[in-house]
Amino acid sequence: MDIYGLIGYPLGHSFSISYFNEKFQNENINARYVNFEIPNIEDLREVLDSNPDLKGLNVTIPYKQKVIPYLDEVSPEARAIGAVNVIRITRKGRNVKLKGFNSDVIGFTQSIEPLLEKCHKKALILGTGGASKAIDYGLRSLGLETVFVSRYQRPDTIQYEKITPDDIREYNVIVNCTPLGMYPKVDTCPNLPYEAMDRSTLLYDLIYNPDETLFMKRGLTRGATVKNGLEMLLLQAFASWEFWQSED
Repeated sequence: MDIYGLIGYPLGHSFSISYFNEKFQNENINARYVNFEIPNIEDLREVLDSNPDLKGLNVTIPYKQKVIPYLDEVSPEARAIGAVNVIRITRKGRNVKLKGFNSDVIGFTQSIEPLLEKCHKKALILGTGGASKAIDYGLRSLGLETVFVSRYQRPDTIQYEKITPDDIREYNVIVNCTPLGMYPKVDTCPNLPYEAMDRSTLLYDLIYNPDETLFMKRGLTRGATVKNGLEMLLLQAFASWEFWQSED
């Protein structure tokens, strides 16, 4: 039986384990998906050694960047983003080859593109973690200018307290890559001048639990278009399976 899995730490109930095990059962695929909660990225070697039938991994926090030195090959897209969340494992005898990919950018761009209009030329990316790099890559590939927003003073970012209503009107695509508003802390949201939003504003939240975050609700009251991260997650899962099955 082929094994696929997820590495990260800590791992609660993940979307992937439910999705893939249901897929394997429904499609009569002789495979199983397992969560590998590893406290250090160095433990990846033990996971590989003790699971000879392991064919592919998803990678989540905090290892999307830390895993790269352990890979034999990285796709050009993942290299440009600087983060890997899918690993294909191929074995020939004792030789194990790991190739890294990034499905975040595929899931995100396919999910947001239908919502983009001619007025959407500039975007704010809230957060500077691993996912935000893929979002930046995806938005720029769709022709948008991007600016990162952070709580901290960092190169090439602006701080929340410096964002003006004029900025919101100019950068009218806003993507939340932070955990603010995620269950159970559903009464939190990024600190923005929401009163400046209108029908031309597009708010995209990578969070999918709850279905409608406070960030999205506050945009909706101003007439904004909003979307959560569930479809992106499904599209990422499709892309993961394609990467695992490919032979390039």
